[in-house]
Amino acid sequence: MSTATVSPGSPKGAARRRRARSREERSLGSSILLHGTLIVASLISIFPVVWLILTSLKPRDGWLSTELKLFDDSSLDNYTRVLTETQFPNWLLNSVIIAALTTVIGVFLASTTGYAISRFRFPGYRGVMWMLLITQMFPVAILIVPLYNLMAGLGLLNQIPGLVIAYMTVAVPFCAWMMKGYFDSIPREIDQAGMIDGLSPFGTFWRVILPLARPSLAVTAFYSFMTAWGEVAYATVFMTGDETRTLAAGLQQFIGQHWSDWGLMTAAAVMIAVPAAVVFLLVQRNLVAGLTAGATKL
Repeated sequence: MSTATVSPGSPKGAARRRRARSREERSLGSSILLHGTLIVASLISIFPVVWLILTSLKPRDGWLSTELKLFDDSSLDNYTRVLTETQFPNWLLNSVIIAALTTVIGVFLASTTGYAISRFRFPGYRGVMWMLLITQMFPVAILIVPLYNLMAGLGLLNQIPGLVIAYMTVAVPFCAWMMKGYFDSIPREIDQAGMIDGLSPFGTFWRVILPLARPSLAVTAFYSFMTAWGEVAYATVFMTGDETRTLAAGLQQFIGQHWSDWGLMTAAAVMIAVPAAVVFLLVQRNLVAGLTAGATKL
């Protein structure tokens, strides 16, 4: 069976060349439009960060100036004032302790809960599943009052454990559901192989399954950390003492009814953002894999 060939000089060949040239032109135009859009979007997204950093380097009232002076009057005076004239070091210590406890306990509870509902069927299984879903439906504002009454009854107001427990109500249900989806993607034969080798169910989970679930553990740790690090509502309501405030609640001390110290505010905000950026850089390799598996394999 013979195939017809088209001569380059024939009308069909010329038409093909015109179509190919048109596709190349459209491809070049689309590429320019795409890259231009991405550049504009990137500039828009980094503008607030750049403005924040530049404002933090200006003198005390430098943010009121309308002159475009980026680095002429730059100094670290605002950072020095934050560290020496405010309770920022104490707020930082409280936030580090609370975020660390929330991350460690949250990862442990979410991973064990997710593994249990992924591998076992027990009385109340459906109830637990519904509970994990329903608890994510309520906004923070609705839960503040009942949690406040509960913490007051237990004597946990202005106490670090009380705020950690409050954050657990936010982080654990979501992370447990996500971990359950990731554990579902791990073959059950791996569990059986561990038990054949003499491991207990918990030993199989701890020594065999958890190392395979590192991407999902990274997402869980990051979500738990960010829940505690940047949360404002619970920290403001449950931590009212000067010695127990966290960073997010402490920032409100720089803004009054008739005054605002934007130099202190922006310098403190920059220092608050640094630990979050460091944590993100440490877990970024596993974030995409963990979020994808937990979101699609349910």
